[in-house]
Amino acid sequence: MTNFATSKPPVHKMNLKEKYGLMTRDLAWETSYQPMDKVFDQLGLEGIKIHDWDKWEDPFRLTMDAYWKYQAEKERKLYAVLDAFQQNNGQMNISDARYVNTLKLFLTGITPAEYNAHRLFAMLGRQFPGAGAAIACQMQAADELRHVQTQIHSISQYNKYFNGLGDHRVMNDRLWYLSTPKSFFEDAISSGPFEQMIAISFALEYLLTNLVFMPFMSGAAYNGDMATVTFGFSSQSDEARHMTLGLECIKFVLEQDPGNLEIIQGYLDKWFWRGYKVLGLVAMMLDYMLPKKVMSWKEAWQIYFVQNGGSLFNDLSRYGLRLPKYWEQTVAEAEHLSHQVWNNFYNFTGAAAMHVWLPSDEDMEWLSAKYPDTFDKHYRPRIEHYRELEAQGKRYYNDNLPMLCQVCQVALISTKMDDPTKISHRELDHDGEKYHFCSDGCRDIFQAQPDKYVSAWLPAHQIMQGNCFEPGVDPEASGFDAMAEVMKYFHVTPGQDNMDYKGSVDERNWNEWKGFTKDSETKSS
Repeated sequence: MTNFATSKPPVHKMNLKEKYGLMTRDLAWETSYQPMDKVFDQLGLEGIKIHDWDKWEDPFRLTMDAYWKYQAEKERKLYAVLDAFQQNNGQMNISDARYVNTLKLFLTGITPAEYNAHRLFAMLGRQFPGAGAAIACQMQAADELRHVQTQIHSISQYNKYFNGLGDHRVMNDRLWYLSTPKSFFEDAISSGPFEQMIAISFALEYLLTNLVFMPFMSGAAYNGDMATVTFGFSSQSDEARHMTLGLECIKFVLEQDPGNLEIIQGYLDKWFWRGYKVLGLVAMMLDYMLPKKVMSWKEAWQIYFVQNGGSLFNDLSRYGLRLPKYWEQTVAEAEHLSHQVWNNFYNFTGAAAMHVWLPSDEDMEWLSAKYPDTFDKHYRPRIEHYRELEAQGKRYYNDNLPMLCQVCQVALISTKMDDPTKISHRELDHDGEKYHFCSDGCRDIFQAQPDKYVSAWLPAHQIMQGNCFEPGVDPEASGFDAMAEVMKYFHVTPGQDNMDYKGSVDERNWNEWKGFTKDSETKSS
């Protein structure tokens, strides 16, 4: 018989939803001695109205204990691969030393951006009063910091053998071409909380991040770089949650108040265009910098934006959203973007922190096949002209400073879509000053918030003003070499960290290592 006097009531086992509620939603509280709008002082800046934060739904319903468990398992697998890569001299298994220049660009461009994303989401976790949104942002802040660490560790083996990988923190703040991704994140982190969320979790993560991780990681695998592949796909599994966070933010805000629609659409228009301008660096990596190529930039844009992004906005149309402004222009520019960006780096490689080279005959045939309507007509003649100059010992360098766009900070190298022989250039007068832009999209962004962009730190302007010299340098001293001093400020060693790949230290070392390996194999056999 059951002794009802001594038996214990059955223990209720919480399901996942109840556990998630206790460890997230039930951690929130209403303030007592300070008003809520003073504690969360940024929420009223953007005009977005939120009536009920409890309506926020995190599709993953991830708690911190589960988060650390999943991430620890991913770390264990990642570092096992990295250890094997280092012990087996994995840097010697890549297709060609030219490939390492993609890592130089990735480390100096993307890694500091990930760190800024970490800062941004830590701020968002403080600014959102809803516990569900705040905890999701805190987890993403931890994700982004993890990405920074794994990227640096993954590339650290290459840093022992190749130049240009050891000073990414200084280069991020000073190098001219890195001002484009840097200005993107500084623009985002200085915005209101909802605009920050749209800028990173939606416009960058959902619409554009696949163009950074998927084709590039496939290219890394195809070129034998298993360290980069491993950290890339380890990060991409986090990106799935980040994309969902951005999508949930969009739906939540639009369902809260109909007046939020116009604000959110404006954010999408702005941040889609700002993110797209950063991706010019990815375009040239795919088409010009991978010794073994996987897909063209045009193909990647068609798959990851036109098809995937189009499907996404078909789903979001029921909320009243449309595709971002000027998206049709990006499709047309896919025929030209990578060629124009690579030409810019060929012109100004004297001030870059990586090597460049002219495409081989095989590369030219590949480009011709991928861009049948544009490459042979507009870009092959220019490359052949550069080849002729190099053969005569007159390799072309552009010693001038280019005009930069006031918003995206890209050099004015893009052409008009109706005439690819003419530069796309827009001007605008504001408070007695004339400002220059690469496109209608950037000019629109400036017009909406001119006070935010009038004081942008533009590298070309700063060089002209004498602000790109190390402390103590005297421009009036006898024999002063402005270019040499600027390169010191960039932390770039001329002729070693930059210029053409042919004849570089990286190429010489690579050939010696490969020759030593072949000699060893011959003696062994």
